[in-house]
Amino acid sequence: MEDRSNRYCIVGAGPSGLATAREFARAGIPFDVLERHGDVGGIWNLENGKSPMYESAHFISSKTLSAFDDFPMPHAYPDYPGWRLILGYIRAFALEHDLRRHIEFGADVEHASPENGGWHVQLSDGEERRYRGVVAAAGHNWNPVMPDYAGEFTGNTYHAFRYKSAEEFRGKRVLIVGGGNSGCDIACDAANSASRAFISLRRGYHFLPKHILGKPTDVFFRSGPEPPAWLAQPLLALLLRVLVGDLTRYGLPRPDHKVLASHPIMNTQLLHYLAHGDIVPKPDVRDLRGDRVSFADGSEEQIDVIVYATGYTPAITFLDESLSTVSSDLFLNIFPRGHRELFLVGHFETDGGAFPIVSKQAKLIAALTRARVSNVQAAVAFERKQLGPPPDLSGGIRYIKSPRHSNYVQFEAYGHYLDRAFKELEKTGSVA
Repeated sequence: MEDRSNRYCIVGAGPSGLATAREFARAGIPFDVLERHGDVGGIWNLENGKSPMYESAHFISSKTLSAFDDFPMPHAYPDYPGWRLILGYIRAFALEHDLRRHIEFGADVEHASPENGGWHVQLSDGEERRYRGVVAAAGHNWNPVMPDYAGEFTGNTYHAFRYKSAEEFRGKRVLIVGGGNSGCDIACDAANSASRAFISLRRGYHFLPKHILGKPTDVFFRSGPEPPAWLAQPLLALLLRVLVGDLTRYGLPRPDHKVLASHPIMNTQLLHYLAHGDIVPKPDVRDLRGDRVSFADGSEEQIDVIVYATGYTPAITFLDESLSTVSSDLFLNIFPRGHRELFLVGHFETDGGAFPIVSKQAKLIAALTRARVSNVQAAVAFERKQLGPPPDLSGGIRYIKSPRHSNYVQFEAYGHYLDRAFKELEKTGSVA
């Protein structure tokens, strides 16, 4: 076993891994980045062949509020860049901070477990290494959730994880199951290319436009004072009634929760296709009947292709089985209780851009690692916090109870807490 016990192992060279690498390099913390694919980018690197990315994918948060800290997106980028521009931006970030020299490409981490005060890391080629600690930054959109319906389907079925292009639907009768942002994107692709397109929604969602008064929606709402949730939710609900209207007119189910209580759907393009009859809304699937699908309202349709846009299990597959539940008991969605040298970056969902948040997470991990040597009092106070009750990171919003919202945080509330924690680790005293 190669001894690298003076170094940290950062798993993944996507946005989370690169943000962590930048902060570790700035802090002088020795580390390696292990990336199983041939280039940086993570899920945004459709070119690696194993990414869940698809040709029509765009950011659902604006370029203005979706950048890494201290590295704004180019002014020439559109408000909502597509995956190619985002991948170019990620690669520019790696180049700007000279991160490639720290990355081993084609290094697939198969197993990681705590061992004798350090971490045993094994690669898929059998190589074994000993590290001081591990940063799990490989993301969590790699483990598709497939629903289990009664009956059998004789057509083609696959998860949205495998979907790449609207050409897959050309001339076919297509059903999209699931109403998240990816599901709505793929449904819009089907509306353009399929001979007949349907979308099945189990529950109602709130749809937000991507622009309000000519500004990106997140910029519009975050350019002024931050109202409390009890005021923000009814104000936004009123605004959506004016801008979007009654969703049941499109054949969609009425939302069963308050606006912002679930992940926002930034796709009014779907409403356009519904209004023009290019895609037909359906309730939940009841059962499968050969080349036909039966729905909860008793209707039935002949279908050629079913795409399940039904989300992902937030598992970290390379961690030892003894750590299988570690992601369900995290302090700040970063620090597993009882595992001092294991950190998770990017393991959250939020109502804003992810890159600013992973920048703050990485900054906090580097500050804690540094404080353990140079500011022990602050480090001990922070670690004591991890044993107590978790802080409220909801911003006063009561999120619906679903697997997706188990690690959900409100963008401003989470960002503010990470900033405060970082400042406290930079001085002697307790973490607020």
